[in-house]
Formats: sequence, structure tokens, C-alpha cells
Amino acid sequence: MRLRLVSLLVGFSVVLASSSFSHAQTDLQGLGTTGKVELVQDGFQFVEGPAKTPDGAVYFTDIPANTIHRMTMREGNTSIDVFVTPSGHANGLMYGGENRLLACQMDGQLVAYDLTSKAMTVLAGQYGGKRFNACNDLVIDRQGGVYFTDPRFRAPEPWPQGTEAFYYVDTEGNVTRLGDDLPAPNGIALSPDESTLYVIPSMQKQMMAYPVLGPGKIGKGKVLCELKQPAGRDNGGGDGLSIDVKGNLYITSALGIQVFSPDGQLLGIIEVPQQPANCTFAGEDDRTLIITARTGVYRCRMPVPGHQYRR
Repeated sequence: MRLRLVSLLVGFSVVLASSSFSHAQTDLQGLGTTGKVELVQDGFQFVEGPAKTPDGAVYFTDIPANTIHRMTMREGNTSIDVFVTPSGHANGLMYGGENRLLACQMDGQLVAYDLTSKAMTVLAGQYGGKRFNACNDLVIDRQGGVYFTDPRFRAPEPWPQGTEAFYYVDTEGNVTRLGDDLPAPNGIALSPDESTLYVIPSMQKQMMAYPVLGPGKIGKGKVLCELKQPAGRDNGGGDGLSIDVKGNLYITSALGIQVFSPDGQLLGIIEVPQQPANCTFAGEDDRTLIITARTGVYRCRMPVPGHQYRR
């Protein structure tokens, strides 16, 4: 990810909401109405990668601060503390089962942290004998394999891999490159039945879907949908995403969180005071959308629970 004119952190320019932003509810066609978007805590540098763990905690990253935070929400009380620092400039996170938190480190590797001891294990550090550019986001399948993206943001020059791509690493540590034809592949997710892999490029408006033929094997991709564009732009991409139990996609973008049905229909846009980078479903009923947006963490109650992957 890059912040234009500030640092190489996000894949598109910062768009802050105006002072007239009304924390209004959003009607999502066919799903219901969301709650209001509420600020949990501000004052971070650039937050990303929210992920829920089975104990109900939500972990998220602050990339420039080189830190992973842990947020707990109990009976209306929320606390946030540091889980690990330095974090290898961790970006995307996901619970990986077996008491592990998986992290895409933008310093060029995919790792797993033991949630108790905080000990770190490298799952994938290179492809073709070279380090990754800057691992960005990930999703874990039922077999325990990991799909992850490796775009340009925060990568050294020249890019170690020479191209931007997305990959799969199996439980034995074998890495397969799945695609290298997208401009800045960023967010990545599986459909609830894991028959489709979604890849969100940051530098094109077309969002991609690939049939999953087997663990780490995909077919020819197709355009799922095109993101709605802000005034004055015509090809802005997406960033992170989350998926609900119905398979609807929640894609973070310059306009907010654009919600699409599995067949690519735009159901609505959840506006956020700052441009969102990523989101995940959390809470006891998985109906609270946690949103990382530039310097703040936000939450919003949802009419549909989120899908939770590998436990």
C-alpha cells in the first residue's frame, strides 16, 4: 500500500471525507440497513489488516509504526495494546488455526506468530531464489494453504521478483505463482464455499474472480465487477476486502466500502470518514464490521454476519 507524496503504502491516493460526512446508516440492497459508522480510536499512522481470532480479539497493523495491535471488545469496553513490534512492516493478517496469527510482512515474507509466545515462523520468504517484493494480503483455505498477494508497494527498487504477482504456499512450504498479469494485486479472498478466488487490483477498476480447481490451482480469471469511481477518476482500484456468509464482497475503495453480490451487482457503498484500507467481520455474532481507515479504526453494525475462514 502507499500514501501518495507521503510514503509507498497504499495503491491509490488518499481521499478524506469532507466535514459534512454524516455517520448515516447505509441501505444495502436486498441485505438490510447497516448501523452508523463509529470511530473506535484515532491517532495511528496508517492502519491495515484487521483479523478476528477465536477468542474474539481483533488484531490489526500500523504499517509505518512497524507494529501489530490487539483490540479486545467486552461489554462495551474496548482496549487496544501492542502485540508485537517490530512487525516487519506487517500488512494483511489472518487467523491461521493452531493458535497462530499469519501476517504478510511488507519486508518480503509471509510469517506466522504464536498468539501465546509471540514466536515467529517464516512460512514463505522467497520464490525462484529471490525474496518477495512486499507481501500484502492473504487468505487461508480449508487445507491450511495460503493465497497471498505481492505487489509493488514498499518494495525495493528494482522489484526483487521483477513483477507483481499472487501466490499459493501449501502446508509443506511449496510456493506456486498463480498470476502476474494484474497491476498491483492487493486484496485477496475466497468465496465461502472456496470455489472462487477473488483478487482486488489497486490500479484498475476491474475486480477479478478465478475458479478454484484445487488447492493452489486456479482457472482463467474473469471480471467480477467494476468499482464505482469518484468524480475526476476513471480507473481507480480497490484495496482490501471481506466477505459475508452470503458471499457478498466488501471492497475498500476511494468512495468507501463498495458492497457487491457474488454475481457482481453493486448493493451499496458504506461511507467512512477516512478512506478505508481494509475491513473484517467481528463481534460475538460476526455482525460488527471493523474498518481500518488511514489513522483510525472504525466499526459498523451489519445486517448480515461475516464469513469466518479456517478456525
